[in-house]
Amino acid sequence: MKTTAPKATFDDVDLILRLYEMRREPRLREARMWFASSFKPRTLDEFRTLCPAGSDTNASYRMVTTYWEMVASFLTSGVLNPDLFYQSGRELLFTWQRVRPILPALRESYRHSLELKNLEDAALAYIDWWNHAAPGAYEAFAERVR
Repeated sequence: MKTTAPKATFDDVDLILRLYEMRREPRLREARMWFASSFKPRTLDEFRTLCPAGSDTNASYRMVTTYWEMVASFLTSGVLNPDLFYQSGRELLFTWQRVRPILPALRESYRHSLELKNLEDAALAYIDWWNHAAPGAYEAFAERVR
């Protein structure tokens, strides 16, 4: 795919590898496994039932979403080359797909309009990239993870 984005650098590769290593940390790995298998709320009430304040599930939710919010901030601020990241960072989209239904209600509840904003912006840019690279692939992916 032809792009106008700057060419990826060694620093981009190094950062992606460091982020991958962080994902291998045992507690984050456990949280990610829980998130992938169990985090499917469609409403704020379902979220509050699944992840009550102070619970292990709430800690897992926060661990996964803040990790991907951090990664997304690297993309949205221009620190990390998006074209390189998009080729292997699909878990960011998986996380976005799972939180997307409840995010407006979370933002309202927290009175924080920027809650997971980097994740949203990075995911939307990623979706646009994917739709240009492989039309229809994102929709098929989104359907699988819903």
